[in-house]
Amino acid sequence: MESQAVKRIYVEKKPGYDIEAQGLYNDLKENLGIKGLKGLRIINRYDISGITDEEYAKSRNIIFAEPPLDLVYDEHLEIPTQDYVFAMEYLPGQYDQRADSAAQCVQIITQKERPNISSAKVIVLQGQISAGDFQIIKEYCINPVEAREASLEKPESLEFEAEVPPDVEIINGFIDKTPAELKDFLQKTGLAMSYEDLVFCQGYFRDTEMRNPSITEIRVIDTYWSDHCRHTTFFTKIEDVSILEGEFSSPFTTAYREYLASRDYVYGENSSNKDVCLMDVAIMGMKELKKKGLLKDLDESDEINACSIVVNVDIDGQVEEWLVMFKNETHNHPTEIEPFGGAATCLGGAIRDPLSGRTYVYQAMRVTGSGDPRTKIEDTIPGKLPQRKITTGAAAGYSSYGNQIGLATGQVAEVYDEGFVAKRMEIGAVIAAAPRKNVVRKAPEPGDVVVLVGGRTGRDGCGGATGSSKEHTEESLFTCGAEVQKGNPPTERKIQRLFRNSQVSTMIKKCNDFGAGGVSVAIGELTDGLEISLDTIPKKYEGLDGTELAISESQERMAAVISPEDFEDFARLAHEENLEATLVAQVTAIPRLKMFWRGQTIVDISREFLNTNGVKQRTRVQVNLPDANCNYFNRLPETLKQKLASDKLSSALTNKRVPSLSEIEISSLTDAWLANLEDLNVCSQKGLVERFDSTIGMSTVLMPFGGKFQATPAEGMIAKIPVLSGDTNTSTMMTYGYNPQLSKWSPFHGALYAVVEAVTKIVALGGDYRKVRLTLQEYFEKLGTDPEKWGKPFGALLGAYYAQKRLEIPAIGGKDSMSGTFMDLHVPPTLVAFAVNVTEASKIISQEFKSAGSQVVLVPAVRDENEIPDFEHLRKNYTK
Repeated sequence: MESQAVKRIYVEKKPGYDIEAQGLYNDLKENLGIKGLKGLRIINRYDISGITDEEYAKSRNIIFAEPPLDLVYDEHLEIPTQDYVFAMEYLPGQYDQRADSAAQCVQIITQKERPNISSAKVIVLQGQISAGDFQIIKEYCINPVEAREASLEKPESLEFEAEVPPDVEIINGFIDKTPAELKDFLQKTGLAMSYEDLVFCQGYFRDTEMRNPSITEIRVIDTYWSDHCRHTTFFTKIEDVSILEGEFSSPFTTAYREYLASRDYVYGENSSNKDVCLMDVAIMGMKELKKKGLLKDLDESDEINACSIVVNVDIDGQVEEWLVMFKNETHNHPTEIEPFGGAATCLGGAIRDPLSGRTYVYQAMRVTGSGDPRTKIEDTIPGKLPQRKITTGAAAGYSSYGNQIGLATGQVAEVYDEGFVAKRMEIGAVIAAAPRKNVVRKAPEPGDVVVLVGGRTGRDGCGGATGSSKEHTEESLFTCGAEVQKGNPPTERKIQRLFRNSQVSTMIKKCNDFGAGGVSVAIGELTDGLEISLDTIPKKYEGLDGTELAISESQERMAAVISPEDFEDFARLAHEENLEATLVAQVTAIPRLKMFWRGQTIVDISREFLNTNGVKQRTRVQVNLPDANCNYFNRLPETLKQKLASDKLSSALTNKRVPSLSEIEISSLTDAWLANLEDLNVCSQKGLVERFDSTIGMSTVLMPFGGKFQATPAEGMIAKIPVLSGDTNTSTMMTYGYNPQLSKWSPFHGALYAVVEAVTKIVALGGDYRKVRLTLQEYFEKLGTDPEKWGKPFGALLGAYYAQKRLEIPAIGGKDSMSGTFMDLHVPPTLVAFAVNVTEASKIISQEFKSAGSQVVLVPAVRDENEIPDFEHLRKNYTK
């Protein structure tokens, strides 16, 4: 019997399997303080239309439920009248993976059109709960950025009548606006560009195009020029550098002089024409070593999506050339306002970069910065989520994405500092590889086509690139919801499989992922001349206007340039992986970016103008020196200082001298030991680490914890190259270095020691420091025009350069984020160094004791009066 009425099904885990419900129950009892709560149930609710009764019966216990684990209720859910109940669902326009996956699975069974399915989560609360408690629980569970309270009534229809969007607006009078009117326009539209950039745009459309722009053109330019896409801050011209004189100034001035000398060596006569900027300091070590011929393994191309090196891989005794790519990615802003989705897409975004380079991603590292997750809910800063909710939600999001896509997370580390209350730090770093012969890179030619392959477009991620460049305010939770992308790991996994097929990868001339900027950047960056048809872009739902289609960052999608004659084969191979491949653009000889929608040209901008990246920003830099009075003792945590404050001991520590045993009384040593254990950064993170799967893919060499009881944390992550057939001993290593306390005292020293720490860990694991390649992650407060604020990242990059030069190893990539500000709170000055090395699995040294009688050997790192390590001594230690 045919039936198209909406069907409703409730699915609840049986007692003993209801882990999610138990976790939320304990969370509400312990952290929210709901003492009267006696029980809690979580039921997943599905509303389904577009299938027959017979099709529903087939899918009921296969797709929606697992009979051994689940209780299933058709249509009605019996709830005692004394219990409190509410339901929550994603906001319209937000991607719902649960509903989408269910619809795809039902379609596999029916082999018909995909049914309409919506999902919600029903929470049932048992016990003595007041109306006030009930409201507090709902506000705690429902993040308004992504979700809302759902009706408990079943809808009559799931058909969504989308409003037909109006034509794209032409901004009448734009080229004639007065300065006051331009400033008002800038504020009302919430653009990320500066006022000077907007004036520059006005001049371009008035003098060159001689017309008013469309709102899409302004949004596309704003996205294209955003700090996230164009590293505007890092390319700002530094016109004057001032380094204060005093104690500790010597290494700062030495590093700066050496940097200027390196510029002269690298650029020669053109040195004066090259801007001094943060980006130049960041890559100068690499440029110098490359010119000296010491970077033979560097793989260079027009595609700069990830760091890439050429590696010889031994496969069953035969040596093959492979490309190893690695990348670090932050999603600080999205994770702060929507922890699960933000952290999930941090990993998704990190994967997409080497994946767009046609390499297979096989291992990930997660390094995060958090405030104290034990902070009471009532102490949460207005306009923010509770620290515990951010920390636990982010861990759940990242691990969920990694486990679904099938990616081993080799190391997980969380750094705790009160500065990260300003904004969380969420870094994902990944490593990938592919046979070099499978990666073909060619310049796009007129007549070539751009194919969009992967997921469909929705509103999630509209404004993500510009949003991540903005300062976080109290309103961010309520105004930035659309900016958070929704990850779709199953679809990205399909793209991984597709691009691993050499038939497909060798068709691709150039490729870009749909990260920040959506169509405008992902396709716009591929070549100079492009005509893009926005009408052909597959959509998750109707109702999106041309501007949304142009800037949506919906994941997971790739834009690939191929020859037109290859499209049929490309689309067929994509279909075999259950992926949509759609021809959306054509390469032209005219250097203009054009977008068409509904038969109208809504974007038509010259490439020359786009490539200006806006008005050249200029700044001055003042590098402050670390506080000479802030000695080792004063840098200890306050609780530890109080317990160590005996005269003898503090005298020794003040003079930077290791105290003798006679100076440490047994009671104070005990107190010191216990006080140190109270520091969250010393506590075991095994509970956090075990949320992640470190063994997916069978290439993992080191477990995150070693020893008989798996209690000794590894210093980094190691995995064998994921060869397609046969066996290999060739392995990659990745480690990180960062200390927020040291970085707050001196960004220069913090960055220098971040590099030293990462490299030292590689050596401790059995690697050769001379073969290390670095990638850096910078994360600082919003800089504005304050020279002292600019001095923090400048000083940090000088410190990293100083270490690179003396170790003769380069940073060949990195990522910058200058948005770590909330009102008057700022994140610690942060430069995290990631070190990558290639070695043989048989040479790896794990950290745990191997047998009784094992010895601990102290290898001293000699420091001078400026707290700078003796690098010559350090290199000797490394080579031992």
